Amino acid sequence: MSIELRHLRYFLAVADTLHFGRAAERLSMSQPPLSQQIRQLETLLGARLFLRANRRVELTEAGRVLQEQATAVLERMDKAVDLTQRAQRGETGELRIGLTRATPLSTQIPRAIFAYRQQFPQVQLKLREMNTLQQIDALMAGELDVGLIRKRALPAPLMSRKLFSDPLALVVHDQHPLVRALPADASVALRLFAHEPFVGFLREVGAGIHDHFIALCRSAGFTPRIIQEAGEASTLISLAASGLGVTVLPASCSHIQVDGARFVALSDRAASSEVHVACRRGTASPLIAHFTQLLQGQAHG
Repeated sequence: MSIELRHLRYFLAVADTLHFGRAAERLSMSQPPLSQQIRQLETLLGARLFLRANRRVELTEAGRVLQEQATAVLERMDKAVDLTQRAQRGETGELRIGLTRATPLSTQIPRAIFAYRQQFPQVQLKLREMNTLQQIDALMAGELDVGLIRKRALPAPLMSRKLFSDPLALVVHDQHPLVRALPADASVALRLFAHEPFVGFLREVGAGIHDHFIALCRSAGFTPRIIQEAGEASTLISLAASGLGVTVLPASCSHIQVDGARFVALSDRAASSEVHVACRRGTASPLIAHFTQLLQGQAHG
């Protein structure tokens, strides 16, 4: 037989009260079994833990040493149980999240991250800026827990859920002849700009938007003539504002203010980009479940 945690709990109850009757009452047990457990512990240790004389109970030197050590052991065990249970509830740990460059500009994403940090302050969030294709690779390799990606076909081990649709807009110089006289709430068809030069995302930076833009142009009946590529939405907006070319970006990028640039809604049926939350299939982590629920709540709130 080996020493078990119950032995230590029984011992500490007696050591704290120095009275077998009161200790038994605290433990909700009768006194004879408690005395038996203490004798068993003394036998296992090969040490006398209490002096019993004249109806008094005192700790021996060995008992005082065990009291200190047993208290530390049980405190560590209680802490381990608490941390384990909190981890099971998704209240502690680390959550690795992938973000594209444009998704944080959608108000739902920052709100969800803020709400998550408020609700689960002990969870360490690690945010990584990666395009959609890079996030898919990282999810497959186990380097990310959650990806915030643009909708696309995924490998079989992955799954995604739609969070919201991000409208796509045309970004042009505000004096462009095709938009100059349009009211602020007007929309245009992309085919009207078929012969315009375009500026766009480098695919290795903004794969989701890049691919959607190409597909949208094809649906409008043309292949875009891309004369310049860049890695930042702000750069593309500045290029459009300079009159170098037009571009298609999520409407949420209109938060980036550049003099001379105008965002115009697109009337094309497919002119919206779905933002999805992706993870591995069969993932049972409460961390991921809580974060996904908050994202969906913000998206539909």
